[in-house]
Amino acid sequence: MNSFIIDMTEGDIRKERSIARELRKSIWWKRKCADGKCYYCNSTVSPENLTMDHIVPIVRGGRSIKSNIVTACKECNNKKKYLLPIEWDEYLYSM
Repeated sequence: MNSFIIDMTEGDIRKERSIARELRKSIWWKRKCADGKCYYCNSTVSPENLTMDHIVPIVRGGRSIKSNIVTACKECNNKKKYLLPIEWDEYLYSM
């Protein structure tokens, strides 16, 4: 897995995580959570049980921008980890 990790500095990662923390406080994020849907499995989840997921993970070069952030149930978020969308699709379809 390490060969897939982009060379980002600790400072870069801290900055992106800080931006994500600020986005979690926004009306935009609260509205996304209010929909109660996991982006990956499409299951209905209570808003307080949704997590923020970066489609392209920060350590793989993803940014904390609205177009890269989705709501995910804890199960999907934990299974996805640092996978890119194409890798995650392959995993989902192999089940």
